[in-house]
Amino acid sequence: MRFVNPIPFVCDIARSKAFYCDLLGLKILSDFGNFILFETGFAIHDGKSLEQTVWKKTIETSSPYGRGNMLLYFEHEDVDAAFERIAPHVELIHSVERQDWGQRVFRFYDPDGHAVEIGEPQ
Repeated sequence: MRFVNPIPFVCDIARSKAFYCDLLGLKILSDFGNFILFETGFAIHDGKSLEQTVWKKTIETSSPYGRGNMLLYFEHEDVDAAFERIAPHVELIHSVERQDWGQRVFRFYDPDGHAVEIGEPQ
């Protein structure tokens, strides 16, 4: 068995596609309309259609999909440049900080409230 990737549920696939492509610079490998796979292996799925696929029903809730229980981790060669480009367009959790293990990272929320971390390569 091998782990492949997390697939966060998103409320608006077009909005999330634009967020991850235009703001984070990810490139699309496959776009199936309600499911998008990026070249990095990261993927997003329209929440309502995935609920139907998995549970055979949609879950009625007004809560966002992101619930503070998962962190989507990305790396960038120039964390400071990534921060300058991304920070004005997101709800920041914190600016660039050095972590106890020495890595510099910043964190923010995507449009569905999923926590995203961008760190320098280790």
